[in-house]
Amino acid sequence: MDKNNITKEYSNGEITIVWQSGKCAHSGNCVRNLSSVFRPKEQPWINVSGASSEEIRAAVSKCPSGALSIRDIE
Repeated sequence: MDKNNITKEYSNGEITIVWQSGKCAHSGNCVRNLSSVFRPKEQPWINVSGASSEEIRAAVSKCPSGALSIRDIE
């Protein structure tokens, strides 16, 4: 496993946040836009229950590198 290119998924039952570490530019947009969900000093660093799906979707859409994405759960 390549430690520099890890993909992790975090789900709240409605949506899944997909994080690809190899794409992350560490811009901090996610933390600044939604610190209740994106908490880099905690494990796991994404707390998908920290905000509504709509708030999470809006914050993820501001990720400049594409490291964060959303997948809807059917």
